[in-house]
Amino acid sequence: MRDAWRDDRIGSALRGENPAVLRRLDAGFAVIGDVQFLPGYSVLLTDDPAVRRLSELPRGGRLAFLDGMDRLGEAVERACRRVETGFRRVNLEILGNTDGFLHAHVWPRYDWEPEELVRRPVWLYPRRMWDEERYALGARHDRLREAIGEELDRLAGRDRPTAPPGAG
Repeated sequence: MRDAWRDDRIGSALRGENPAVLRRLDAGFAVIGDVQFLPGYSVLLTDDPAVRRLSELPRGGRLAFLDGMDRLGEAVERACRRVETGFRRVNLEILGNTDGFLHAHVWPRYDWEPEELVRRPVWLYPRRMWDEERYALGARHDRLREAIGEELDRLAGRDRPTAPPGAG
């Protein structure tokens, strides 16, 4: 049975009902992906379900969304280096071909991936991997999920402005 929050990912995130949400960012929500055949796969969702493309946001909104994508990408990279084995890099993508709302994919990539796929787009993985229960997000991903959240918190702390020496 499909969870109702999946039919309204952004609305459920805004209402605090989306269990995939890792953190609220300035221009959206960092969420862990439904499938985890590449552990750590995450998505940045816009916080406005009416926004379909990056170009629909005002310049400041675009920059905030791209900053969130960068922050989530770095958090996934740091967490996967710490928690997973064989981490190589992250791929960042804004596609929008399936879901009509603005979102960005953050795909960790690993040395243990099949040779014929390791340097290719994730979308070339066999369809069955997207649907197999063993790759579905579950409790076994809690450690990685927590690690990504911790890294998002660290990055948010790093980016906060600090008072100049002698101020206040």
